[in-house]
Amino acid sequence: MSPSVLFLCVHNAGRSQMALGFFRHHAGDGATAFSGGSEPADRVNPVAVAAMAERGIDIAGERPRRWADADLEAADVVVTMGCGDTCPYVPGTRYEDWPLDDPAGRDLDAVRPIRDDIERRVLNLLYELGVLD
Repeated sequence: MSPSVLFLCVHNAGRSQMALGFFRHHAGDGATAFSGGSEPADRVNPVAVAAMAERGIDIAGERPRRWADADLEAADVVVTMGCGDTCPYVPGTRYEDWPLDDPAGRDLDAVRPIRDDIERRVLNLLYELGVLD
């Protein structure tokens, strides 16, 4: 059975969407991922969309959403990104907290290093899960 990862942040518009995009790109059919937020924004951050497009990954069609209980139940790993106490906790589930700057309100030059850090972390996670070797 392939692993499942849930990426959580506050607005589900930047960090978690970039992580989801990289995860799907690198994992292919080897794993499943979802993303959600505690206070979903109206749309994905356009600067995050542009930063990902530079890497050939299109997240423009994604829509921020609140996480669902089904996502939490299905997740083998929950990755939190700055949502603090608003992120749900499920005992027995593996959690990782990725302390990343929020791309909200930043220009493309400031978002690129955040994007690159997210990709590095996603790749490390995929190796740890045995999806990549």
